[in-house]
Amino acid sequence: MDKRKLTAALAVVFAVNIALIALFQLIPDASAESLRLGSSGELVKKLQQRLSDWDYYSGAVDGVYGSATESAVRKFQKTNGLTPDGVAGPATLAAVGLPSGSSAGASGSADVNLLARLISAEARGEPYSGQVAVGAVVLNRMEHPSFPSTMSGVIYQRGAFSCLDDGQFNEPVAESAYRAAREALSGHDPSGGAIYYFNPATATSRWIWSRETIITIGKHRFCK
Repeated sequence: MDKRKLTAALAVVFAVNIALIALFQLIPDASAESLRLGSSGELVKKLQQRLSDWDYYSGAVDGVYGSATESAVRKFQKTNGLTPDGVAGPATLAAVGLPSGSSAGASGSADVNLLARLISAEARGEPYSGQVAVGAVVLNRMEHPSFPSTMSGVIYQRGAFSCLDDGQFNEPVAESAYRAAREALSGHDPSGGAIYYFNPATATSRWIWSRETIITIGKHRFCK
């Protein structure tokens, strides 16, 4: 091959490489910190499945972030006090219990963050053992046949926790709640296996009073 042909061949190879790099930059990466219109992959599929389980999404669970997924994400964000931009960024992914680059953060996994947020909202100001007990109730429900089997499913189950309705869930998370979440996840259960708890001073449901009390910690009664 003479020098001119070699130069031409190298130029073609170079041009092809540049074109491939540009193409890959245009394809949304589902492993990135944010999922948005056009993203695809296993993480998108997991997001769709969770939104479907909670009646936000009725489309195909196909791993493609289309307009229906974007609309479902926006609806979820509006309901849960997040910026309704239709983009599943770190905050939204953490809210549904899915890990992202920054949602795992210094406090640990997405499960720790999600459980800590629930503990902080439901038991802020309660004794530390009561905070751990609230986290244990969530984990106990995950093992109980009457409740969803995932943490996010339990926490976001409609009507399960009042903090999702009154805005407390979106308040800053107390540091003790992170410690309590880790302790609950490690297997410690001060509730004695409870799957319910309530504050007798504020409870409005007659039904909850019918549950057998296992233990009282702070203002909460933990029940079977």
